Amino acid sequence: MDYVNFGNTGLKVSRLWLGCMTYGVPERGNHPWTLPEDASRPLIKQAVEAGINVFDTANAYSDGTSEEIIGRALCDFTKRDDIVIASKVYMRMRPGPNGAGLSRKAIFNEIDNSLRRLGTDYLDLYQIHRWDYETPIEETLEALHDIVKAGKVRYIGASSMYAWQFAKAIYTSRLNGWTEFSSMQNHLNLLHREEEREMLPFCLDQNIAVVPWSPLARGRLTRPWDEISERQKTDAFGKTLYQQTADSDRRVVEEVFRIAKARGVPPAQVALAWVVQKPGVTAPIIGASKPNHLPDALAALSLNLTNEEIAALEAPYVPHPVQGHD
Repeated sequence: MDYVNFGNTGLKVSRLWLGCMTYGVPERGNHPWTLPEDASRPLIKQAVEAGINVFDTANAYSDGTSEEIIGRALCDFTKRDDIVIASKVYMRMRPGPNGAGLSRKAIFNEIDNSLRRLGTDYLDLYQIHRWDYETPIEETLEALHDIVKAGKVRYIGASSMYAWQFAKAIYTSRLNGWTEFSSMQNHLNLLHREEEREMLPFCLDQNIAVVPWSPLARGRLTRPWDEISERQKTDAFGKTLYQQTADSDRRVVEEVFRIAKARGVPPAQVALAWVVQKPGVTAPIIGASKPNHLPDALAALSLNLTNEEIAALEAPYVPHPVQGHD
């Protein structure tokens, strides 16, 4: 495993991160396709043994049970100082007017809840899951700065928003001397490339880490277009991401399969290699629900696509509605 600097910090992170939305009690939250703890632990252990050192979860994943499963597994499989634990805040966690969002009250409550579920004294990376239109960004940023200074969080990051919003947040922190976001976790894959217009150039210019979620488009880039997975049948959010551009998306998937066949590798490796080679990308966040998923992802790190192959993969793409920001 190769390790690189986390944006403009000295933290070293693996070139692949394990996304932990896959792990959680299926009866809790909105993801009935998640793996329960007994099925999750071997995959988490496999990631640790492969050298992945960043484990990305969120308070809202499976109603907090993802954090619980990850916390117990990492305690058993590795040392706390050797790993980077990342979580998120914003989504609704309980009924009532203050049960969601990025107010000072919400952030102070939810960081303690996440630490308790994860069984740790601090988070290496705490990310705002989305932009909160109902809370002044100054309030959010100062609260994040305060929990960093309190020792509960080492670094802060953001996820899916418009580039103007991210730039506003960065420069608001800079003007006030507050801790700045070190990373952007955004929606980037061969079926959704809108981040190439503004967000990627901004992050490159500011040396901000880019850690894309859903680099395989929720599996759509790994299987024939007409084949539907069990997760796809029940993934309500996923259905909102890839419905409006089916004709061009199908051609992209067909090109992935053509190049994979010519290379003699699984399609997942080709699709992930494209993300890995995208300028500015620090590390894709991969999901693993089967033992073969991690070896395929690791192999993608050394699959160097040619300029001609990249051009062929990108040629069928048409502009997409921006998805994943709200």
